[in-house]
Amino acid sequence: MAATSSAVATVSFPHLVPSKSRRSKNAAVSQTPPANWSPLRVGRVPLVVLRRNSLSLSSPSPSSRNRIGFPPKTVHSTCTAQRREYGLRNCVCTSISQRRGRCPSSSPSSPSVFRNNSSSFSLLSTPPKLYNNSFVKPCATVGPDEPHAASTAWPEGVTDKQDLDPLYPGALDGKELDRFLTSELPSHPKLYRGQLKNGLRYLILPNKVPPNRFEAHMEVHVGSIDEEDDEQGIAHMIEHVAFLGSKKREKLLGTGARSNAYTDFHHTVFHIHSPTSTKESDGDLLPYVLDALNEIAFRPKFLASRVEKERRAILSELQMMNTIDYRVDCQLLQHLHSENKLSKRFPIGLEEQIKKWDADKIRKFHERWYFPGNATLYIVGDVDNISKTIYQIEAVFGQIGLESETVSPPTPSAFGAMASFLVPKLSVGLAGSSSNERSSSSVEQSKILKKERHAVRPPVKHNWSLPGSSTGQKPPQIFQHELIQNSSFNMFCKIPVSKVRTYGDLRNVLMKRIFLSALHFRINTRYKSSNPPFTSIELDHSDSGREGCTVTTLTVNAEPKNWQNAIKVAVQEVRRLKEFGVTKGELTRYMDALLKDSEHLAAMIDNVSSVDNLDFIMESDALGHTVMDQRQGHESLVAIAGTVTLEEVNSIGANVLEFVSDYGKPTAPLPAAIVACVPMKVHIEGKGETEFTISPGEITAAIEAGLKEPIAAEPELEVPTELISASQLQELWMERRPSFVSLSPETNVTKLHDKETGITQCCLSNGIPVNYKISKTEACGGVMRLIVGGGRAVECPDSRGAVVVGVRTLSEGGRVGNFSREQVELFCVNHLINCSLESTEEFIAMEFRFTLRDNGMRAAFQLLHMVLERSVWLDDAFDRARQLYLSYYRSIPKSLERSTAHKLMLAMLDGDERFVEPTPKSLQNLTLQTVKDAVMDQFVGNNMEVSIVGDFSEEDIESCILDYLGTVRATKNSKRERQYAPVVFRPSPSDLQSQQVFLKDTDERACAYIAGPAPNRWGFTVDGKDLFESIRSISITEDAQSRSGESAEGENTEKDYQRKLRHHPLFFGITMGLLAEVINSRLFTTVRDSLGLTYDVSFELNLFDRLNLGWYVISVTSTPAKVHKAVDACKNVLRGLHSNKITPRELDRAKRTLLMRHEAEIKSNAYWLGLLAHLQASSVPRKDISCIKDLTLLYEAAGIEDAYLAYDQLKVDEDSLYSCIGIAGAQDDEEISASIEEDGSDEGFPGIAPMGRGLSTMTRPTT
Repeated sequence: MAATSSAVATVSFPHLVPSKSRRSKNAAVSQTPPANWSPLRVGRVPLVVLRRNSLSLSSPSPSSRNRIGFPPKTVHSTCTAQRREYGLRNCVCTSISQRRGRCPSSSPSSPSVFRNNSSSFSLLSTPPKLYNNSFVKPCATVGPDEPHAASTAWPEGVTDKQDLDPLYPGALDGKELDRFLTSELPSHPKLYRGQLKNGLRYLILPNKVPPNRFEAHMEVHVGSIDEEDDEQGIAHMIEHVAFLGSKKREKLLGTGARSNAYTDFHHTVFHIHSPTSTKESDGDLLPYVLDALNEIAFRPKFLASRVEKERRAILSELQMMNTIDYRVDCQLLQHLHSENKLSKRFPIGLEEQIKKWDADKIRKFHERWYFPGNATLYIVGDVDNISKTIYQIEAVFGQIGLESETVSPPTPSAFGAMASFLVPKLSVGLAGSSSNERSSSSVEQSKILKKERHAVRPPVKHNWSLPGSSTGQKPPQIFQHELIQNSSFNMFCKIPVSKVRTYGDLRNVLMKRIFLSALHFRINTRYKSSNPPFTSIELDHSDSGREGCTVTTLTVNAEPKNWQNAIKVAVQEVRRLKEFGVTKGELTRYMDALLKDSEHLAAMIDNVSSVDNLDFIMESDALGHTVMDQRQGHESLVAIAGTVTLEEVNSIGANVLEFVSDYGKPTAPLPAAIVACVPMKVHIEGKGETEFTISPGEITAAIEAGLKEPIAAEPELEVPTELISASQLQELWMERRPSFVSLSPETNVTKLHDKETGITQCCLSNGIPVNYKISKTEACGGVMRLIVGGGRAVECPDSRGAVVVGVRTLSEGGRVGNFSREQVELFCVNHLINCSLESTEEFIAMEFRFTLRDNGMRAAFQLLHMVLERSVWLDDAFDRARQLYLSYYRSIPKSLERSTAHKLMLAMLDGDERFVEPTPKSLQNLTLQTVKDAVMDQFVGNNMEVSIVGDFSEEDIESCILDYLGTVRATKNSKRERQYAPVVFRPSPSDLQSQQVFLKDTDERACAYIAGPAPNRWGFTVDGKDLFESIRSISITEDAQSRSGESAEGENTEKDYQRKLRHHPLFFGITMGLLAEVINSRLFTTVRDSLGLTYDVSFELNLFDRLNLGWYVISVTSTPAKVHKAVDACKNVLRGLHSNKITPRELDRAKRTLLMRHEAEIKSNAYWLGLLAHLQASSVPRKDISCIKDLTLLYEAAGIEDAYLAYDQLKVDEDSLYSCIGIAGAQDDEEISASIEEDGSDEGFPGIAPMGRGLSTMTRPTT
């Protein structure tokens, strides 16, 4: 079992279509778990988070959740250090980390009605995720003069070679190999490009996932980089005013469409996700969506009232974004790009300027930049009729801009603006245009263009880090702040982007990927102590469309006391890799894993979502890379794999590392910047808080010390091909006699199969229940989840924190049986297994993703068996886990959001430590044996449940179940499992119901949380009531009334559905979900839009499955001057549902939203895992197969009365509601801090504050 403390290395291939999006490895400076919202781009867009691992190129993952039970603010992160990694660009990165920080979840999505809040800890290496392409003849139609679109003609000689041996050109002689490597990659066969005569470019890609829906994105090539000195933030202002001021967009809200917008350095994007049609409408929705985008982008109404509303919202957003993470990101970007406007044109803008602009000023900027020739329209989705779609585009946009001006004919440099964002100093574009281009250009285009888009995006000049440019080196820069917890050191190298257009370009990316993958395992091998000198070491090499360059970054995170040794170790390991290179074994291992995964994903070509395809295409075009589909990409990788040599891998990889390994040499590339972000004070044992001092000279000396450390070549590591041998398995069978047993004492049925859902339920002789579903939607792929009842709720008063620390200890150790952590990690890499381990308030869960190729499913089952049977608990892993939580606790006062939420949870749950971070006193009382018992006592037969979904056969899955789950030792119910202290809310009224937290900071910010009791998902309350008893009495009354009266046939049918809903176990899960959507909509409309008291406000429900309670939370951000009014407004909305009744339109919109999500995810294996959860769990007795089969019907049947039955179970009165307001700023009258009582612990413990050049500078989505 490979530990999360292990290092990670990832790469995103720029030319390959993504399967899912991912977030980067950089965590929050304030030590907030990565699950928390990022200040970069935030809004109600799902945050996609993933544990980065040794070979992963991409992998799906949902939002993980805050440990304290608060749902995270959702975000959609992209670019730079917190890069959006859809496989969009040439990105090669590796991270070596002791993983003291909380790891994001790699658990798959689950239906909202079943979704639980959880904290997640990744256990094993994620498998390589390579976006696949194939070596076939291209047939794409390309647009006019697009340098990123591959030619449709094969280079001379390549076609013949392909016919002879399409998979291995390694036998070619030198000239033939050169010809092959310089030939162009094939372009996507289904991607259609065109251009209207007014200059608007459009791209159309038919895609069936999700069915009957499409994405329409309007990218306007203007961002903050285009603003003048007195316009800083005006592009973002226009985004707000144009988007939210559109009446045509508002009309789409009732159709099931959703929309949003964001602004960055180089572009502004408006996007709409819409059904192709609706039940109420016979027509196509695409023209209405296009009309809305047309109004938003080119015909907005800059009404003074809307400008004022958005001015208030943006000023609130500005304060909300101004976290310490944001300030660190700004510092990194300012020093990295000190020579150009990127260092001072952050999209959010300047407060003093935002306050001044009137509608006329905003309109003039819009007139300058928002014209068709400066925009690109992307349509991806269930749109098969290309000709009809083009006609609709021309009908809506064709005449825009022709009334007053015309555009010049397309030229290489004109279109190169979109395709060549990343080479500001190089020539742009290709001569000539494709013979297959579609363009409506005519005589009008020969006239002079009044408005021109920049030929290069973003329009800035960079000082490149080139070899031999050692003069003028800038000294290390230092940013100190009192809210920074730990030390972070960033060393940057900046070069032009190498576009991936030929097989040789792709080959270079692959070789870099292989080279940097080795760093992960090397660090793991050498640094296993409980107190290594670093928290994490990360090496990232990736392109940035928003910045127009390729940046290589060495980031070292460490405790302040260890920062010098941490830098020294990082430099030493980079030197070792550069000097000695990868071994033959490493080359073979990583190449094989990448090709296996490429083949796997090529088979899943029809399962990539439209939004992932669109994001991939948009970023690929921005970088100038050729766009291929998965099949093209796979065979392209296979074709180049045979040409890769060990010497070339080490040579090209060494070039990436020279700015570190040869630092100070005249021939070395000059670092673009060296930036240290450090705290003002540190905790010293026995002394308390002490001033932290550091100088540029000391940083340079630490780097030079690493250059002098002795280094030696890397030895080969033996990798196991299996964890359980055939002979061992035979012995287990003889000893334990696994079999399926009857599902209930009343019947002899050992297997229950539901034809409608395809779900099979069975139970093993050792008591473990198993659910599985055969699904062909993700070819040759599978997912598996083990759920164990208990979680943190079973922690005893004398061992608080035992479960969460125990789960982390198991994860940190990473060993099973006689296999080391490194061997297990490489076993997972070779079999493409991704595993995560997480603990929540009521469950422990372990999840696997695997491929069915090369016995991948059996390998995953072997690993699960070994974890259950032969886990190894290590003292040093326990020390790391305990120090991690000590660090988290001490970091709470440095985060406004965490300290505010922490105080609220303690107040509402009467000081119950099981729902917050364990205190230092509790952690010091723990022992290795205590945490081991707390975890393993929950792993008993009928307290566990295993669910599997994938493209397997019935014979294969049942063989694996019997072999590896059936042979797990049978265990009886643990007494401890049932004996745990009940969770209670603090008796009310209480003087803790309204609290405040003050955080001393240089800048002002404010946030607030409002929370109160709710039932659990299945209708049980904290005081022991079963709410279905009251629902049944209401239903009986209504039945009697309906029998006494006369109703129409349709009304009777509707009543029948409603009665079924009210008797269904999921009644409260369904109605609470709908209620949450209604409340969220009202909060936005009232608190944000009408009153202008906040930029971001949300209502979230935490409904437990096993515990008899739940709670709701309203999160709101504001300014110190407005936060109290914002809290009052939120309370008024929450309590006002009886006086201001829910309307049919509101309920219908909520239904559409939730059903749309369900329909979009239903083909996902990960989603089905969520549906299967607790199907046979003894601790969740009301969950049955009807909860899956009837889901859509239940949503449709819900009425307004049902929503109010749910609403009446939320306690919103003044005596039940808790609130806590957090305010950050300089306190003049007295020094007030947000420090937490530490219950007598004076010792200092290591923290974690991984920082990076993130996306905090990007604006949040508008809604």
